[in-house]
Amino acid sequence: MIVGLTGGIGSGKTTVVNFFKEFANIAVYIADIEAIKLMNSSEIIKSKLIKAFGKNSYKNNALNRSFIADIVFKDKEQLKILNSIVHPEVGTHFQEFVLKNTHKNYVLYETAILFENTSNLFCDFIITVTAPLDTRIQRVILRDNTTQKAVLNRINNQWKEDKKILQSHYIIHNISLKNTKSQVNDIHNILTVKQR
Repeated sequence: MIVGLTGGIGSGKTTVVNFFKEFANIAVYIADIEAIKLMNSSEIIKSKLIKAFGKNSYKNNALNRSFIADIVFKDKEQLKILNSIVHPEVGTHFQEFVLKNTHKNYVLYETAILFENTSNLFCDFIITVTAPLDTRIQRVILRDNTTQKAVLNRINNQWKEDKKILQSHYIIHNISLKNTKSQVNDIHNILTVKQR
């Protein structure tokens, strides 16, 4: 069983994922982390990124994340190009991960752009993490040492929260840690029963 976990930037997906990681009977795949690893290790991705965005895409043989981010978060077409290069490779990598973890109750697949890249289509259940917009903006400003304008650019490149909620099976309102952990436990218990 594959359970998709998504939510807008700053909603607190990482906090929620860390609570899920406490359960030994599931496997967790964090698409962004795996994508960055693949962007640094895959020669296929590397050559395509250099072809699309120029030789500055890599610095000292490592992905130049700030250079790429500066291009793609200002231009939706450039973001589409990046996604078309990276997502097929991440998709293949994820399928291998699922095969290695068939003994687990379920695989939790975390990505900010679950719906945008149609990954929702291979999920049996979907969880969306939400938080008030002001809270999300403040979290990202503090975390990334960035500006409100930069955060809003990224938010505007993602699906609206209410659109995600309408297509989700479970919603986690991530405002207080105690309450969030309780919601995670409840959802995990339901999913574990569904898997039996």
